[in-house]
Amino acid sequence: MGFCKRMAAAAVPLLLAMSAQANGRACDEFYARLPNVSWALCQATQLQPSDGRSVKGRMIYTRDVQPPTTRLRVLVIGGMHGDELSSASVALHWIRLAQGTPEAIHWRFIPALNPDGLFDKPARRVNANGVDLNRNFPTPNWERDAAIYWEKRARKDPRRWPGRMPLSEPESRFLHDEMQRFKPNLIVSIHAPYGVLDFDGPIEPPRRLGRLYLDQVGIFPGSLGNYGGVHKGMPVVTIELPSALLTPRNVEIQRMWADLRQWMGVTLAGVEAEPQAAPLQR
Repeated sequence: MGFCKRMAAAAVPLLLAMSAQANGRACDEFYARLPNVSWALCQATQLQPSDGRSVKGRMIYTRDVQPPTTRLRVLVIGGMHGDELSSASVALHWIRLAQGTPEAIHWRFIPALNPDGLFDKPARRVNANGVDLNRNFPTPNWERDAAIYWEKRARKDPRRWPGRMPLSEPESRFLHDEMQRFKPNLIVSIHAPYGVLDFDGPIEPPRRLGRLYLDQVGIFPGSLGNYGGVHKGMPVVTIELPSALLTPRNVEIQRMWADLRQWMGVTLAGVEAEPQAAPLQR
């Protein structure tokens, strides 16, 4: 074996150990903070460190569940709003379900996009700069429309401040870059607490996931659904769980997952994943 190959082989155990250590650190926080998340469940997800950081420098963890052959790529996001704790919990449960469901789908999970808001005391919707990440994406005419929305419709609610410019926040930039790198065929964004199913995109939406029924609430300047679903043609399923602090029962989490996969199997049957624009940076 050549020198370079020996060095690479020797590095594998170290990388695995570092990854396990990072997963342990993440689970220390998630287990203490999130509802219906056991230590064993979090450990089993095998969360991976990414190159993403929050305003305060917290790690944004991800998890890829990738089969040998990939037909579709699906990006699942939880915890975009830090006070919607149940969204991060459901994302972790779904990682476990994806691990036990062999199929030609490459899943990428970002269970807590806004760790500063999630782990603040009390938890906050916005990030550490006070920005609503779900109003910070670069939709057309953002500078005009985001200001009008915040001032007129949101009445300058600080929980919905879109920031000073699109992608001003490291968390929204990270997700934007992941969308470009990963090129998902579908995005699933988990929120709470309105108890409905929303959808943006060029394909037929799901009518229900578990107990949640389709109720398209419109589009907002700078939202992920507007940016990804309307302007980039990446279908975005937005799940609004009934409670921000309590997860659905485990059987309901499984029903939502099964309904999502069944809808994908019908609606995305003829879709094939395109080559990624750039290699993953981990």
